[in-house]
Order: sequence, then structure tokens, then C-alpha cells
Amino acid sequence: MLKIDNINLYYDGIHALKGVSLEVPEGKIISLIGANGAGKTSTLRTISGLNKPKTGSITYNDQDLLKVSPEKLVNMGIIQVPEGRRIFAPMSVYENLELGAYLRKDKAGIEKDLQNVFKRFPRLEERKKQTAGTLSGGEQQMLAMGRALMAQPKVLLLDEPSMGLAPILVREIFDIIKELNSIGITILLVEQNAKMALSIADYAYVLETGKIVLEGKGKDLADSDEIQKAYLGG
Repeated sequence: MLKIDNINLYYDGIHALKGVSLEVPEGKIISLIGANGAGKTSTLRTISGLNKPKTGSITYNDQDLLKVSPEKLVNMGIIQVPEGRRIFAPMSVYENLELGAYLRKDKAGIEKDLQNVFKRFPRLEERKKQTAGTLSGGEQQMLAMGRALMAQPKVLLLDEPSMGLAPILVREIFDIIKELNSIGITILLVEQNAKMALSIADYAYVLETGKIVLEGKGKDLADSDEIQKAYLGG
């Protein structure tokens, strides 16, 4: 269980997160939706230890994450796929995947996970010697997710995985997210595509100008008039 309680974050005097609280139960998909600039990425960066909040707590299985360095979080299995993919463009697909396992020492396990990534993303195997920066947007997103899987995530923090992708690729990425959850990976999904995010979420939160303004089961929020009008064009 990942729990964020009353987080207040400031950037240069600007109050970016205002008492944000949310829970990510083990084995579930939790979606965090909201408009651009609502604070979604700031929330993920704070969980990952890249932003330091002024007040509040973040715990994972009752361990205080605010006292843990970002690289130690990776060892604990809390892995972020950042907005914009952030792959290592000059390196090959294979080298990017190897870097996902940078902290690991189990060679046999790394090779097994590499083959599992190639099964899940056959295009990455086809292009394993190709320079990562020459991949299409969808392939780069698959590479970013594959790289994260090489770190053996228990909790996967996904930041805008559908950004800039064609609708057919968006559906493919969301099918992959559901599949990863089905094998036991807990998901916290930050996403502007509210319709898709709510369609796969066990539970969801709506963030507006740094505040959680609504929460509920994914289906219930998708059916609500308020969400329909604000995010789903209803």
C-alpha cells in the first residue's frame, strides 16, 4: 500500500500541491486525472523523491519514503515512467533496456526479464540494435515501459503514457497497462486522457490547481455529470 497524506509542495513560493492525499492499494490501478498544470506530474515527482514537500507524509507498506533517496526507491520496486518517455536517444534499444536493470546483479533473472519484455513488445526485439531516438513515438513509449519493467517494479508510476500517440496506439498502451496489472504490478496512472484512464481504473482522483476535488471508483467518475462536462466532452 502506497499512501500519500496531506502533501504540500511549493515551487519558488508557488503552492503547487495543496494538501494532496491519496491511496494506492496493492494490485490495483489508480488513476489521477486533471487538466494541464493541475499538479499531476508534481505528485508523481514527489512520490519518486524528486520533489521535497514542505509538509505531509508518503509511506509504502508503512515505510517513510520521504527519508529514502530516489535511487533506493528503485531498489524497493517503485519505478516511474516519466512524461515524454525520457529514453536515452543516442543509445540502442537494447542498451536502454540494460540500463533499466542497472541496479540488479542477477544475470539469469535479467536475461529472463529481457526476453519477457521482447515477448510483450515484439517491435523492441525487432529494433533492439536500432538507435532509440529513431523509434516512433509509440515505440519510444513501449521502450520506456520496457525499461521500467527491467527494474522489476512492484509499483509503476506512469506519467502521461498516451501523450502524443495516435488513438490506435493509445488503446494498445492501455491494453498493456491492464496486462501489467494482471500480473501483479500496482499502477498509479497520471493521464490527461480521462476517458481511457477512468475506463481501466479501480479508483480515481481528480486534481484541480493542486487540490484533490473529487474521488471515486473509475466507473462512477466516468458516469458522473461533473466529469462528463469537465473532461469527457459530455
